[in-house]
Amino acid sequence: MSPITIGSFEDFEKFIGQELGVSDYHQITQEQINKFADATLDHQWIHTNPERAKSEGAFGDTIAHGYLTLSLVPYLWEQIVQVQNLKMMVNYGIENLRFAQAVLVNNEVRLNAHLKNVVNLRGTIKAEVDVKLEIKDQRKPAFTGTLVFLYHFHA
Repeated sequence: MSPITIGSFEDFEKFIGQELGVSDYHQITQEQINKFADATLDHQWIHTNPERAKSEGAFGDTIAHGYLTLSLVPYLWEQIVQVQNLKMMVNYGIENLRFAQAVLVNNEVRLNAHLKNVVNLRGTIKAEVDVKLEIKDQRKPAFTGTLVFLYHFHA
């Protein structure tokens, strides 16, 4: 599926209440988990020690950090929506974020996005996007939440 192109408030407005799309799947590797652990200084064994995770962990293998899965949002979001004609974009917040299920090493995840609302705040566009990070072949998502972006378009 090709990304939706958005270049104005009016472009966004057309999609209120609709699914924007779904990204491609991305596989979470042990190397990616280890690099994230190094970057965040979170080396808890459930993430970084495959032998111990298999023998002592509740999941039978290592799992991705919840915040690693969340940090994939910009990469996956760009596969769904290409926002053009921008002066500036700000990640404003995340509402009602819930980590629902662990992502095991080598699982594949993808982002599903639905435009909840968009509001013009005197030229700055506030977009609220309901998202879920789906895990391939799993019923429950890794997380759900509402992303809030602020977009300022060129006139």
